Amino acid sequence: MAIYESGENYLETILILQEKNDMVRSIDIANELGYTKASVSRAMSILKKTEYITIGDGGNILLTESGKQKATEIFNRHKIITEFLMKTLGVDEETADKDACRIEHVISDGVFAKMTEYINRHD
Repeated sequence: MAIYESGENYLETILILQEKNDMVRSIDIANELGYTKASVSRAMSILKKTEYITIGDGGNILLTESGKQKATEIFNRHKIITEFLMKTLGVDEETADKDACRIEHVISDGVFAKMTEYINRHD
């Protein structure tokens, strides 16, 4: 199932928060992204319907296997693009991170593969 940029951002945020904390709740995501709890709740409902997350007791949000796979893919794209921008273009970390967050959703697989190849060769 296709997922839009905002959904990908939510999945990536859930992955990052799960690695930091034992539990991830809607309020944690809202605080991390600066969104309203209502917006996050609506997004979680969509991600649940698409079977990317489950919501357990106490509102604990967990990535399903497909959700974790998608979130990891997005997170890895983010890291590679950030590194590429910093190492090849000399972009400062904050700008590279912000721009990578936008680029990761629209970059073609071919261009991303070339970036990954370049980073791997120059590490």
